[in-house]
Amino acid sequence: MRILLVEDNRDILANMADYLGLKGYTVDCAQDGLSGLHLAATAHYDLIVLDVMLPGLDGFTLCRRLREDARRDTPVIMLTARDQLDDRLQGFRSGADDYLLKPFALSELAARIEAVLRRTQGGGRRELQVADLSYNLDTLEVNRSGKALKLNPIGLKLLAVLMQKSPHVVRRDVLEEAVWGDDCPDSDSLRSHVHQLRQVIDKPFAMPLLHTVHGVGYRLAEETNGV
Repeated sequence: MRILLVEDNRDILANMADYLGLKGYTVDCAQDGLSGLHLAATAHYDLIVLDVMLPGLDGFTLCRRLREDARRDTPVIMLTARDQLDDRLQGFRSGADDYLLKPFALSELAARIEAVLRRTQGGGRRELQVADLSYNLDTLEVNRSGKALKLNPIGLKLLAVLMQKSPHVVRRDVLEEAVWGDDCPDSDSLRSHVHQLRQVIDKPFAMPLLHTVHGVGYRLAEETNGV
């Protein structure tokens, strides 16, 4: 599931992106209305989280132009500190599917996203499974062969992307962007975290699932060669 976050407050944006990334969503971000509209109109998203007060183009106008000009029906959840009924009605009239007042708990945002996705496309895939490895995206619980595994936040992000793309190869740059965005610490960071992930999900078990595709990236799949 791919989500676009349009929010000009850097702290709020980072918190939402990190939390939803741990939930297994692929997240893109924009910090102004014009950039948000360009992304929303030119790329595919399963849902958009849209702040009302944005530089360049406000959320109401963005949503209306997305519906009327770009002819996109992507579900939209609006965020705002404005709690007047008229403001909420304006949001719905501009094409929003739901409305969340600031400040809000990240868990409530995730619940609203899941509810809107259920209504619009039958719900998202909340339980990832590859062979005997499972990852519950709602509880963040990881199990293999019935044994609970403990992963750090970066490990959870990596695992979510690898499981969602399984059995395909995920390029290194895709994994780096999913974990760190544009601020990847150094070239060895990804290798180090993949090693830690492999120690948890593979080392205690007979069959390896996490495979290195040299010069390209990594894949999570039930196989014994190509490591």
